[in-house]
Amino acid sequence: MNILLRLFTSSLGKKFLMALTGAGLFLFVIGHLVGNLQVFLGPESINRYGHFLQTTPEILWPSRIGLLAFVIIHIWTSISLTLENRTARVTGYEVKELVAASTASRTMIWSGLIIFAFVCFHLAHYTLLVVHPEFRDLQDAHGRHDIYQMLVLGFSSYWVSGFYVLSIGLLCIHLSHGTSAMFQSLGLKNAEYACAIDRFAKVVAVLIFLGYISIPIAVLAGVVK
Repeated sequence: MNILLRLFTSSLGKKFLMALTGAGLFLFVIGHLVGNLQVFLGPESINRYGHFLQTTPEILWPSRIGLLAFVIIHIWTSISLTLENRTARVTGYEVKELVAASTASRTMIWSGLIIFAFVCFHLAHYTLLVVHPEFRDLQDAHGRHDIYQMLVLGFSSYWVSGFYVLSIGLLCIHLSHGTSAMFQSLGLKNAEYACAIDRFAKVVAVLIFLGYISIPIAVLAGVVK
């Protein structure tokens, strides 16, 4: 009980929680990308994938609840640590370190909030179907929800695709900083591997960015239609 309390009350515990939830969200981003890229294999592949998820609530709902918990904890720890850093009393050389750190933290906070707004819109658009209720009626030849056609119709809008590309760009900037910090907080980053980890974080962020934006670009270019 004391260990759990320290995780949520101490700065070290919050950093660990932020890193742990960040790792979980990072894996989700990659898994979600792999699923979405099936759109390039055609309607059958991605519709079959979507149907599998929709018809296995024992997998879908625990994943959704766990993901929501990770998001809440990640946002809370991030804001809490940023506020602690701003109120910390430091002098001399430590002040310079805090200024540099808080600049990066402010960037992470704002990009994180914009990403959160994007995720809310994305869920309303493609999961809750609030933006386009007519998407509920889309079905393929097998009677499954036509996710392929839904993606094509959704990304045919330039402003939707533009907001998507912008948000994914911010997400990947967030990941390039956050992945490196995650290794640090989990005690997996030292002077010997620091440069390699930083490079790895940037390369993965770029690959994720290219993977995600390839979908709206392919739709607008008429490659996926």
